[in-house]
Amino acid sequence: MAWVSLWWVWLCAALVLAILELLVPSYIFLGIAVGAAIMAGIVVIFPPLGVSTLMAIFAALSLVSWLVLRRIFRSPDDQTRIVHEDVNK
Repeated sequence: MAWVSLWWVWLCAALVLAILELLVPSYIFLGIAVGAAIMAGIVVIFPPLGVSTLMAIFAALSLVSWLVLRRIFRSPDDQTRIVHEDVNK
């Protein structure tokens, strides 16, 4: 899996995921695309990382970027109900 340590592979993955986000707008693929784009920079700066380390960093970056994008694109008048007791009483 030497292709995982190439920076342009991560950049291409980010581009493909961003295009997929345009076709299926759900803000899920955008967070993963941001994580892949950041991984391209990490692979350039720290090239001798192992595959498992790269995948763990990618998963963490994707999760953080998705959470940040979720907060940014959240509707200002979010009408989410929080239920504190059982509704079947």
